[in-house]
Amino acid sequence: VQLQASGGGSVQAGGSLRLSCAASGRTFSTYDMGWFRQAPGKERELVGFSWNVGMSAVANSVKGRFIISRDNAENTLYLYLNSLKPEDTTIYYCAAKIAGTTTYTDWGQGTQVTVSS
Repeated sequence: VQLQASGGGSVQAGGSLRLSCAASGRTFSTYDMGWFRQAPGKERELVGFSWNVGMSAVANSVKGRFIISRDNAENTLYLYLNSLKPEDTTIYYCAAKIAGTTTYTDWGQGTQVTVSS
């Protein structure tokens, strides 16, 4: 599946953004989806996860601030970033894996989020 991430930008601390990940080429509803981020010098972090059947979860580090959702009819994954902090600054990537498997096989190009204090 081909993935196109968008929606990043520059905001002040406390602001919000909505990231989108548009999928094409395969049946979106057969894929589990994830949002990742990786700051320079740090390990890649799974920020949010959406099972193909619709259930989702976010990492403890962003719980209460970020929300992940998907629209299978629109072939799109979303990540709502609220109450943003400077430490949320980095590139965010969406990724897909066939439902029930363990390895993400398809990645979007990433979208930059910059939060200023």
